[in-house]
Amino acid sequence: MTQPLRIGTRSSALALFQARLVASRLDALGVPSELVTYTTIGDRILDQPLSAIGEKGLFTAELEADLHTGRIDCAVHSLKDLPTADPPGLLLAALLEREDPRDALVVREGVGATSLATLPEGARIGTSSLRRRAQLRALRPDLSVHDLRGNVGTRLRKLDDGDVDAALLASAGLKRLDLAHRIVACLDAPTWLAAPGQGVIAVQARAADAAMLTTLQRLDHAPTRLAATAERALLATLEGGCQVPIGAATTYNDMGAVLHGLVASLDGRTVVRGACAIDMHDPASSGQALAAQLHGNGGEAILHALRESGAVRMPEAR
Repeated sequence: MTQPLRIGTRSSALALFQARLVASRLDALGVPSELVTYTTIGDRILDQPLSAIGEKGLFTAELEADLHTGRIDCAVHSLKDLPTADPPGLLLAALLEREDPRDALVVREGVGATSLATLPEGARIGTSSLRRRAQLRALRPDLSVHDLRGNVGTRLRKLDDGDVDAALLASAGLKRLDLAHRIVACLDAPTWLAAPGQGVIAVQARAADAAMLTTLQRLDHAPTRLAATAERALLATLEGGCQVPIGAATTYNDMGAVLHGLVASLDGRTVVRGACAIDMHDPASSGQALAAQLHGNGGEAILHALRESGAVRMPEAR
């Protein structure tokens, strides 16, 4: 009897949904599987901002270690949690079709707002993302921004308990957990940019496991991979990570796909934006080109200031 394929996943409700979705797609291909669950350092440390803990592998390191040793056969992640460089010996075997990539506004009962613009002056808004903080401060400097950590359920409970008046979360996570009814408004590109790769489920495998790669690649969604490749190339070229105020989004028009990007100072006073068409044959080059554009238009100064201040942990410039 064939042994079930072992899928590594974090143990949060959202991570389990994502892993079970992968398992169901494999089952449709006649491939049995089982889940192996993990609690990562990012899940365990909830009393500090993510930017203070360090950015690399907060939600992935434990799974990747066991993938290397063969305890699991593949690992399922939210793509936005993964560093842009593949660890030695591992690669992204499949990117599933993207869910809604936008950020969403959720509001506590009684606040009455229907958008960011209609939040009361001085309202308390929660987020664990420096990217979201920077954009909030740029658009609504009057708001009081508070750190809000934990999984989706924890953050919604803190909101409902009155810790904050509103919160920003990923639309994809809310929709996957049947919580779309909590969304008051989705924040659209290009005015508001989400994290590179947001809304994408990634399946990671060993580069040397040819049979596993062949199986998993049947789950890959080509349009999603094209957009994600461009967005992550932008992030990699700017040498940012998931805790640096860099946003990206892919939109579509009659001419094809368009990549949007931004780099922002932590206080939101300086925001550098740009956009370019995505080369369908070489999406990474489009991300690199947009990164160069942002860099030359003021992004370099912002990133240099972030490095010098030590406010976030990020790679040193090469």
